[in-house]
Amino acid sequence: MPVEAAGNQQLLKHINRMALVRQLCANPGLSRADLATAVGLTKSTVSLLVRELLAEGWLVEREVVATGDLGRRPTPLFIDPRRLLLLGAEVGIESVRVVATSLTGDVLARTVVNFGTSKSAKACIGSLATALLKVRRQLNETEHRIIGLGVGLPGGVDEARGFLHFAPNLGWRDVPVGELLGEKLAGTALAGTPLFVQNEADVAALGEMEFNPAQAQDPLLYLSINQGVGAGVIVGDRLLTGNRGFAGEVGHMVLQLNGPLCSCGRRGCAEALIGPRAMLRPEDDTAHPLAEIQRRLAAQDAETSRAVKKAGSYLGVLLQNLASAYDPSCIVLGGAVVDLGDVFLQPALRTLNEYTAAANLAPPTVQTSRFGADAVAVGAAALARYRLTRPLIANASSAVAVEEAA
Repeated sequence: MPVEAAGNQQLLKHINRMALVRQLCANPGLSRADLATAVGLTKSTVSLLVRELLAEGWLVEREVVATGDLGRRPTPLFIDPRRLLLLGAEVGIESVRVVATSLTGDVLARTVVNFGTSKSAKACIGSLATALLKVRRQLNETEHRIIGLGVGLPGGVDEARGFLHFAPNLGWRDVPVGELLGEKLAGTALAGTPLFVQNEADVAALGEMEFNPAQAQDPLLYLSINQGVGAGVIVGDRLLTGNRGFAGEVGHMVLQLNGPLCSCGRRGCAEALIGPRAMLRPEDDTAHPLAEIQRRLAAQDAETSRAVKKAGSYLGVLLQNLASAYDPSCIVLGGAVVDLGDVFLQPALRTLNEYTAAANLAPPTVQTSRFGADAVAVGAAALARYRLTRPLIANASSAVAVEEAA
């Protein structure tokens, strides 16, 4: 067999294997016959591929519950939650958070490592490598195999190159994160592990879609509200990243002409009106603005309460703009600022509802992230699963199984 033909056969086999895995991620408990029907493969091909996936740790069989019916009942198949694991990391402004998850998104280990005095890219990526290896050591080396790791970054990312264009709140510009992290992990237990990097809001959006046991809503929009504001958008099972990786940088949508100065240099951006700094006075000098806001709210400071409600109203304006631009089925809110609760979120929902009612439209579903503080780190693990189970090939969709030639 020619090398090229053999390569194509291997690629088709890989596509088909991952099509089965994705089917069971979305519909656990299917039998081999169910899978054959769902993906359009013959029963013999599915049986062969399932046998391999069971041996490798992707899938597991469960005992059939007796029902009293006559005949041999088909054996249900599930994603194995124990053997193959994923690592996900969030690079924040002050620290890095790392989790290890099963293929179904259950968090099995986690750690948070604060950055040192240096906030340079190389120093922080060193802290990231340390945190990843720390979590790896929490796992059983013989029982668990890491098959992929993802990293969520606070800025525009070129995922194909593993390249961070600009992270304004870290002061990083043009950083080859994938290359630098690969160098740090060389010679370690994680050397050679497939590595994927993407914007923090993008990976959090993937986490909501990939690891949601219920049917994910599409289009889905994830809005991350921390010191910066960003969004991840999924349409038709695909992440919208834009031409240069800047899609979703909604924190720099201008909401107010000649408004307050933003970190990007423009005025009136969403980040400058919604982020924690917008809820404090300009002269307030604190390294931890969100903690200070929470302290003042707990003390029932009226000025702070008004500022938080005003920021919440601007969040409602941003939500209305995003709803108009993307017409999402669901908007998920995440990030540390969401922890301010109803004093921040209720004005946002009220403003959004007022806009949609004026246009005689139903508002989109708005909910908070199911993963809380782990949303970006879990989402980064989801990025790894998303890419590993969707082989990228020219002129074909990875969502479609292809029958192998005889």
